[in-house]
Amino acid sequence: MTRLAALIALIVLPGLLGAAEGALPASWAVAPFAILLVAIAVGPLAAPHFWHRWYPSIATGLGGLVAGYYLFELHKPAALVHVGFEYATFIALLGCLYLCSGGIVVRINRIGTAWSNLAVLVGGACVANLIGTTGASLLLIRPFMAMNRGRLRPYHVVFFIFMVSNCGGCLTPIGDPPLLLGFLRGIAFFHFFELSVLPWLLTIGLLSAAFLAFDLRNQQRSEFTPAGGILTLEGKRNIALLLLAIACVFIDPAKLSWLPAVSFHGERFSFVRELLMVAIGFAGWKLATPERHKANDFLLGPIQEVALLFIGIFLTMLPALELIRHAATSGALFGIALTPMTYYLGTGIFSALLDNAPTFLAFLAGLQGQTGLDVSQLGHSTDAVIVASLTGCLTAAVFWGAMSYIGNGPNFMVKAIVESSRDSAGRPLVEMPNFMDYMLRYSIPILLPILLVVGLVFFL
Repeated sequence: MTRLAALIALIVLPGLLGAAEGALPASWAVAPFAILLVAIAVGPLAAPHFWHRWYPSIATGLGGLVAGYYLFELHKPAALVHVGFEYATFIALLGCLYLCSGGIVVRINRIGTAWSNLAVLVGGACVANLIGTTGASLLLIRPFMAMNRGRLRPYHVVFFIFMVSNCGGCLTPIGDPPLLLGFLRGIAFFHFFELSVLPWLLTIGLLSAAFLAFDLRNQQRSEFTPAGGILTLEGKRNIALLLLAIACVFIDPAKLSWLPAVSFHGERFSFVRELLMVAIGFAGWKLATPERHKANDFLLGPIQEVALLFIGIFLTMLPALELIRHAATSGALFGIALTPMTYYLGTGIFSALLDNAPTFLAFLAGLQGQTGLDVSQLGHSTDAVIVASLTGCLTAAVFWGAMSYIGNGPNFMVKAIVESSRDSAGRPLVEMPNFMDYMLRYSIPILLPILLVVGLVFFL
């Protein structure tokens, strides 16, 4: 945490002294961003022990390299100030939701059948828009496995990842980190719903039909014994804090002129909202009983990893976004014309293979460069091509993140939770597919055709 605090100070403090405009960054400055994304994708699979020991140094080291380049070579400290405040809001909300969710225990008192399972998956897809895909996955994966005791199969968990951990969280910026970044850059909160609701309905509908095709053939009867009502929620104080955290999203000095803010180069940066979220998250962590944390296998490690990795991502992506924005002014990237389908497929393919949050920002920067509009203006545009292109970026980032374990953070979390779950004899409840099996047996033959249909319907 000392390294993180020092790096944040490096970003913010020099910028408060003044800012100067410089030239575009050199092409080599994209290398730290590319290295970090490849390391995030490959490290946990190829060298897990090395990665978990050294990822803080890798992320902050590469981020610090770019920060130094922007300060001392490009003389653009203002860019670092902006990214520093944006990062603070991003991690304050994610951390707050995670800490509050960890103190809530959900028990579903229904025997697992095809239809009750589908109700949980669709319900979880909806809930993901209120507490994030990470929070929904954390709360629902264990009760989902419990209600299917004795009939649990790998496809149950895979469809959970498809629908709850990824595709569900497309209707609000709280749902998934890429959308939160779009919100922080100026897209209106409820505009995400307007843009995504039809692709969301089609995707969830097709995934639901595919799940039923699998689960209706499962003749095994669940060994689960329900007790009590349909749904039991423990941790009502944490639920109240979670709702309060969601309300804090709307405390924005850009819209509330009376709200105290940090003024810098014509912009007003929020800090009241972030302090409130930190306080709420701390309260959620302290108010949760040890029993509820244990029931959720709740640890601080995952949110610490997100915090450290994203400070590196936020910094290293600065030159990449500038160069993409500049190159896209021609209407093409690498000779490929920028159309709504290009944005959908490009964002999707890279979101499947890399982290979906920086991928979304990269293609959003391309749309900015192509149109000459900032993110807020893109979010308010009524031009049909711009609306379709923006929708393609944000839906693809969320939907295609389910194509692999590395596309979105909750995927690995769900995999780890399932692999650590044992029956009374100490045997795994279900054998999770490895990286290649997940793609070859499930995401490519099942999810990919659905995503291509969505692309043909909405973006061709």
